[in-house]
Amino acid sequence: MNEQIRKAIHSDLQAISELVLAAFGVEEGPEIVQLIADLLADRTASPTLSLVAEVDGELVGHILFSKVLVESSDREVSAALLAPLAVHPDQQARGIGGRLIREGLAQLAAAGVDLIFVLGHPGYYPRFGFSEAGIRGFAAPYPIAPRNAGAWMVQALRPEIIGMVSGRVACAEALADPKYWHE
Repeated sequence: MNEQIRKAIHSDLQAISELVLAAFGVEEGPEIVQLIADLLADRTASPTLSLVAEVDGELVGHILFSKVLVESSDREVSAALLAPLAVHPDQQARGIGGRLIREGLAQLAAAGVDLIFVLGHPGYYPRFGFSEAGIRGFAAPYPIAPRNAGAWMVQALRPEIIGMVSGRVACAEALADPKYWHE
């Protein structure tokens, strides 16, 4: 089996859309496909990092990171949001999502990004270094229900930055809709 993770290119968009529909189903899939298109076109989301995973030449995974701002009076930081992550159902539980996350984090760290945020499953993302963001002083763009507070997470790519900065996270315009902020 030949697996490769690489930056997505424009000609991947159709395969990414098909992958997302397969991964998220007919209920959520179309909305997430539109979100990806919107984020890639949104200047307020730039720079973005879009990676794909291929197995034997077939696209089986996708991850997107987009720029966010931490509204803080203390200091300026470079930050991104991981959303969405999709792995084809036939390829799930094979570590592809984890490899996409790790590669994305490595590329963003090399680019000087300080913090990565995600609204996701609190049983999944901590294995990649994410921890609860709210208790570290980072408010989500929209309120997260207290019972789901653990789903709003952060990872410091520069560990010393936690404690030096805090504030509300402002996302790209394409994500500025409360419907994206429930877990």
